[in-house]
Amino acid sequence: MKTNLKKAALMMTGVLLGGGVFAQTTDVSNTEYVKPFSGASAYNTWSIGINGGLPSLMLATGGHNGFDHWKPAAGYGLSIRDQLVHSFGLQLDYNGGTVKGGVPSNVPYITNNAGERYTDFSTKFNQVSLSGVFNFATVDYLRRKNAVQFFLNAGLGVVYYTPTVTGYNGTDFPTTATSSFKSSALVMPIGGGVKFRVSDAVAINLGYNENFIDANSFNGVNQYPKTSHYSYGYGGIEFFLGSKSKPHLQWANPITSIQHEYLTEEQRLQSQIDAQKAINDQLRNDINATNANLAKFTTDSDGDGVADFYDKCPGTPSGVKVDGSGCPLPVAAAPRPDVKVYVTEEDRKIVKEAIRNLEFDFGKATIRAHSYPSLDRVAQLLIDKNFSLKLAGHTDAVGSNEANLRLSKDRAESIKSYLVSKGANPSRIEATGYGESQPIATNKTAKGRQMNRRVEFTLF
Repeated sequence: MKTNLKKAALMMTGVLLGGGVFAQTTDVSNTEYVKPFSGASAYNTWSIGINGGLPSLMLATGGHNGFDHWKPAAGYGLSIRDQLVHSFGLQLDYNGGTVKGGVPSNVPYITNNAGERYTDFSTKFNQVSLSGVFNFATVDYLRRKNAVQFFLNAGLGVVYYTPTVTGYNGTDFPTTATSSFKSSALVMPIGGGVKFRVSDAVAINLGYNENFIDANSFNGVNQYPKTSHYSYGYGGIEFFLGSKSKPHLQWANPITSIQHEYLTEEQRLQSQIDAQKAINDQLRNDINATNANLAKFTTDSDGDGVADFYDKCPGTPSGVKVDGSGCPLPVAAAPRPDVKVYVTEEDRKIVKEAIRNLEFDFGKATIRAHSYPSLDRVAQLLIDKNFSLKLAGHTDAVGSNEANLRLSKDRAESIKSYLVSKGANPSRIEATGYGESQPIATNKTAKGRQMNRRVEFTLF
């Protein structure tokens, strides 16, 4: 008996040390979090368990009787549990086994109320009960994940039992025969224990129940009109049922969910602050860029009224009038005194030579190259004496009036452009086309048409 007690003590110590190791965990998986006030539907609540009684802990009193020499026997049990809230659940238990006892060595037998003598009893039982289970330390401020849990339980049920008693076979009195009978009674199991969480799906249970029976015949010997009771110490395994994505309500730590809610909200708010800060930084950069652009478009370093961005002539001296691009306006030349200029015969000779040498490509306003030298002398004459010149273009009658008018105008303009390119003042040259309207010879002969195709120079 002492050996069995030592083994049980060593086993209990090992389990408690193991539970201490389990209890050191500080990590929490995603399935541990449930939004506060989500209700029981957010958790797994069902579990099943199996257990076996330790023979050295299988004790029986059978009420107040003489069977106080306890003999080891086996017990077993099944349980189904629904966790209603963090700290309370309902559990349906089935227990079965055998309770044995005898008289101590210094007492040869016991007697019942009828004077019958007995030395041993053995009661087989089957028990069904419904209990409320109260959990402790479901709220843990030291660890995020619970690993050790203490509990108390109390309930009510029915026990079916068959006691067998062995009569005393001594010489001093007549022999009492062995007897057996079946009976049942209400039972009230009360107890407690501790659970060690091995994983999210499994826990180890160690517990002890004292079962109070509303009958005095559980040990088969009716000595006193009082109730019987037996105790059951056990170890077992509990399996948690439900979705892997949900935590079990029995082990859920509400503090973890509250902390997760706080940290998540803090992170969300921090993200909003960071996002708004990024927006503010971008707005600040945009404002700085806008200010820089405004400065670029409004800064006028030389004070001429034109911003530097548009000023093509920076550094204009103060007081100088400028145009829209910031460049100084041209200063009007002092008026030249009127000098009467006379057209000499030599001047007319230069013009006549230019008329005589002037030729165009056929049907075009393109001046032929051999006409350039005499036109150059006309340009120089206009420059030197500031003469005015009227150019009148004429054609023959070949072609339409519109085409001839256009061609005569183009040829007069072509000569003007050439003279201007050589430095002549364009404001003193007038180019006009008359087409075929002013012939100087008949258009019926080739010679007459040749004479009509001309550009007249009028110098004045």
